Amino acid sequence: MNRKKKINQILKARAKKANAKLVGNNKERYISKAEREKLAAESSGDVSTASESE
Repeated sequence: MNRKKKINQILKARAKKANAKLVGNNKERYISKAEREKLAAESSGDVSTASESE
């Protein structure tokens, strides 16, 4: 009985890992603090140039 339990446990673990790979990733990509500042500067620069051209 113990051998069967161990085999079932291993197979369930493998199935769980395989299913996790198929589901995909729900988290958003990490954006570093420096990248966030650069994006904010670019977007604020775009807004100011658009308002100046009008």
